[in-house]
Amino acid sequence: MTHELNRRQFLDASVATAAASHVVTRGTALAQEAASKKVVVGVMGLSRGRSLMTSFASQPNVEVRYVADVDENRLNAGAAALEKQVGKAPRPVSDFRKILDDKEVDALICAAPNHWHAPATIMGVAAGKHVYVEKPCSHNPREGELMVEAARKYKRAVQMGTQRRSSKTIIEALQMMWDGKIGRVYHSKGWYGNARGPIPKGVIGTPPAHLDYELWQGPAPRRPYIDNVLHYNWHWFWHYGNGELGNNGVHALDVCRWGLQVDYPTRVVSAGGRYAFDDEQQTPDTHNVAFEFPGRKSIAWVGMSCNRHAEDFVEFYGERGALVIDGNGTYHFFDEKDKEIESNKSNQGDIEHIDDFLAAIRNNTPLKLNQEILEGHKSTLLCHLGNIAQRTGRTLNCDPKNGHIKDDPEAMKLWSREYEPGWEPKV
Repeated sequence: MTHELNRRQFLDASVATAAASHVVTRGTALAQEAASKKVVVGVMGLSRGRSLMTSFASQPNVEVRYVADVDENRLNAGAAALEKQVGKAPRPVSDFRKILDDKEVDALICAAPNHWHAPATIMGVAAGKHVYVEKPCSHNPREGELMVEAARKYKRAVQMGTQRRSSKTIIEALQMMWDGKIGRVYHSKGWYGNARGPIPKGVIGTPPAHLDYELWQGPAPRRPYIDNVLHYNWHWFWHYGNGELGNNGVHALDVCRWGLQVDYPTRVVSAGGRYAFDDEQQTPDTHNVAFEFPGRKSIAWVGMSCNRHAEDFVEFYGERGALVIDGNGTYHFFDEKDKEIESNKSNQGDIEHIDDFLAAIRNNTPLKLNQEILEGHKSTLLCHLGNIAQRTGRTLNCDPKNGHIKDDPEAMKLWSREYEPGWEPKV
């Protein structure tokens, strides 16, 4: 079933790349046919959302009507930048729910912090909006399951922002691999490296006047404002983020899982911790995670948040050679003697991923997405399981039907979270 799905995705994406030479925006064939259908969107979160705002606004017949952020300074700066780009000012709002109230809005672009991804997506589809949600799609495993349930109930397109699913060369390379270029493939490996330094010691205080800290917390149980958490360091605290594994590891793990044609693991182990620096961050700066799957297949991921030296983005190992894919979508095939036999260069698929989402909206095909939310949940779940294994210090044995942790009630407590009363996600 997974193999058939991957082949279908390959064929759909091939249509998109064939259309690329005919339009400057590299839109898919479906997007071209429906280009007369205007799509109205609102963007939530103006850090990563600034880039998404620009990309969506550059597509034909797309109106970015709203930009939303709880930080007034970022909100005003984002609105001004978009007005300069398109010649028309968007409507700046601090509360993204005003986007959902507008019946003319077709889609919500959610680029808020991780603890917002699932609740905002579920609220969005319940309001009749399609949703483009940044990675990781959820803060915890249960949220991912609820997102899939909500997308099905309300028949909305929900695309996770792992853009390499729409990279034409990655699709090309994986199809050649599936067709047997390096024989039976049994293992994949991913890496991430960065040179993040330590964070300063946090001080409890009063939120700045330009920040709606109450709304920033949203679904998360209330905690006092600490000056070393916003606007980026929340990634390194379990209450809001998922560490480097959820922040960047999800990109590599998604391609690993996609290429290996596997769904849910049977066993997960983790090693690592705060090795580079001794500071207040809770998530590992050095992290090694391994996953076993049915069919004698495995995935390994190495994350080095405080050291830039890393190997290639993703590698696949087969009985007759290997495939290496870098972070930009360039691939290299090697034979069993480790001699390079084929390569091709491309990009990460950012614009193609957006066009794929727009095509699903315009053609009312919510399940026809390169990274539909069910697939996004499966890849994000690997990050959650790796973090749960790390936090509990135990090997996780999982149900290959749904990824649930078996015979470990303590670990399963981390399958979900507590919410601020009134913010519980409901489908």
